[in-house]
Amino acid sequence: MKLTVAWIGRSKEPAIEALTNDYLKRVSRYAEASAMALKDEAALIKLSGRSAKNREKHMLVLLDVRGKQLSSEEFAGFLADCQDRNRGPLLFAVGAADGFSENARRSADFVLSLGKMTLAHELARVVLLEQIYRAFTILKGHPYHLGH
Repeated sequence: MKLTVAWIGRSKEPAIEALTNDYLKRVSRYAEASAMALKDEAALIKLSGRSAKNREKHMLVLLDVRGKQLSSEEFAGFLADCQDRNRGPLLFAVGAADGFSENARRSADFVLSLGKMTLAHELARVVLLEQIYRAFTILKGHPYHLGH
């Protein structure tokens, strides 16, 4: 499985960068994973393959408070389903502080919510990466999810 986590805007906190890199390294044990900062929503749409016919189209998953909430186990099932159906590379996207436009949400294959509480978008990126890592450990039967 190939996946990318992208976010709008540059990080300001070295601690966020360190946590992002740590979880990205962990996820890379289970999948081909990359991460990147993007300038704006238009760059995200272009990266997703929705604006160019000759580019590989990613399965676009946007993080948005209005999205579907999943338990860690349900999220693991979502990743397994994507892998089993060979839906192509996954592109998870965290928006800027003001979120995504309605147009971006409509163009997404899936809109995911991390919960009803508001998170700083930089923190949401770290939580997302941790949950991706947790999902892979659930699928592989690794004890991380159980706290052992």
